[in-house]
Amino acid sequence: MANPVQSITATPRTGTFNKGFARRVRMQGLIPAVVYGAGQPSVAVTVDPKVITKVLYSDSGHNTLFDLTITGGDSGKGMIVDWQNEPIKGHLLHVDIKRIAMDKTMRVSVPVHLTGSSIGVKTRGGILGQVLHEVEIECLPNDIPGHIDIDISGLEVNGAIHISDLPHSDKIKFLGDEHALVAHITVAKEEAEAAAAPAEPEVAKKGKTDAAAAAPAAAAPAKKK
Repeated sequence: MANPVQSITATPRTGTFNKGFARRVRMQGLIPAVVYGAGQPSVAVTVDPKVITKVLYSDSGHNTLFDLTITGGDSGKGMIVDWQNEPIKGHLLHVDIKRIAMDKTMRVSVPVHLTGSSIGVKTRGGILGQVLHEVEIECLPNDIPGHIDIDISGLEVNGAIHISDLPHSDKIKFLGDEHALVAHITVAKEEAEAAAAPAEPEVAKKGKTDAAAAAPAAAAPAKKK
């Protein structure tokens, strides 16, 4: 599944790149950024944070492949590889954009979405646990999926989904251990403890009762003749 293509325009910036400069850039409604990669020199630029936010919150998130144009310079494909947010209000402060060579494979982490409703949860009261929320893959840029879906409708209690169970294709290579656990259905803790607890033998119960009954008799004083 191809990523939705968006367009980002970056404007080269000059001057002393200190906090004062960054503050002035943000007052203009822009944020500082750096463009690098594909064997070309790094370029300090400014970009529109609204466009960057739109990319980050799209279906494919930071894996979105977009058209990158540097004003007065080159153009090509780009991808967001890192970004910084203001800790209190969450405003974007800075972003790193990587130029992408379309004929070379990339390593990216892709979200795993569980679809359907597990029969083990619906009929047996099982608990769904997702261990891996992302998996690392290698593929060409145009083949990066926004997410990987796996149907868990038939998953029973004690059933599990591993990387080997995810949809595979000749365009995508999974880099993690094929036996790595992605999701599983477990029983409630109380039920598991009840099932694990050994039943008390009937003989033991009888012995305890007889011992308890004998205790008062043994404690009673002997009658005087």
